[in-house]
Amino acid sequence: MLETSAAQEQPDTAARAMREPKYWGLKRHLLELLSSLPPGSPIPTERSLAAEFDVSRTTVRQALADLTVEGRLLRVQGKGTFAAEPKVAQRLQLSSYTEDMRAQGREPSSRLLDIAEIPAEGELSSLLGIRSGAKILRMQRLRLADDEPMAIETTHLPLGRFRGLRKYVSAGGSLYQVLRERYDVEMGHAEETIETALAGPREAELLGADVGMPMLLLSRHSYDTTERPVEWVRSVYRGDRYKFVAELNRPS
Repeated sequence: MLETSAAQEQPDTAARAMREPKYWGLKRHLLELLSSLPPGSPIPTERSLAAEFDVSRTTVRQALADLTVEGRLLRVQGKGTFAAEPKVAQRLQLSSYTEDMRAQGREPSSRLLDIAEIPAEGELSSLLGIRSGAKILRMQRLRLADDEPMAIETTHLPLGRFRGLRKYVSAGGSLYQVLRERYDVEMGHAEETIETALAGPREAELLGADVGMPMLLLSRHSYDTTERPVEWVRSVYRGDRYKFVAELNRPS
C-alpha cells in the first residue's frame, strides 16, 4: 500500500507533457536559444521552426507573438524576427526622463506632439492646486532613446505660476531643468501609480508597436520642496521595451 501511494504521488511527467500546449514547449526552446544569442541576431523562420519541432505554423506564430509581447523578440515587417535588446530598466525615482536615459548611457530626445493652454476642469484643478477654469499648460511629447520611441508623455502644469513656460519647453530639453533654472523650483516628492493598458491605434503608430500590445500606464503627481503641486503627468510606455525597478525597505 505504501509503494502504491508513493507511486501515485509521483508527478506523471508524460501526462503533464501531453497537457502542455505545443506552443508553450516551443516557447521554452526559443527562450533557451535566445539566452545564447546577442541582440539583433536573427532567429529561424516560421517554416523552419515548424518543421524542426513538428508543429503547425499557427503554433509557431503564437510562441513568437508571446515572446514579442514580452520584449524578448523584435519582429520587423519584411525582414524577419530578431533577438531583442534588453529592456530599459528605469528606477522609480523623482528624476527627469533626460536624466534617466543619460544615466543609462542612452541619448534622450523628445518630439513635441502638441502644446496648448486649456482651462483646468474637475479633478485636474484640484491636483494642481488651482481654481476650476484657471489656465494650464498641457504638453504632449514623444520620448525617444537613441532615436527609438519609448513613451508618450502628457504633462499638465499651472500656467499662472509658470508664465512664459511655453517658449522655454517648445525647444525641447529637460522640463525639470527649465523649472529649476527659470522658476527656481526644486522637485521634492511625487506620488506615482503604474497600471497596464493596451495600445490604441495612435499609441501604436507613435511608438512603433502593434495595436493591442500591452503598455505601462504611469500617472505622476509631483510637488516641489515647499509641498506645492507642480505637475500631473500621464505617460504611456512600451511594455516590451521598458521595466521599472524599485528598492524596497521594511517600514520603520
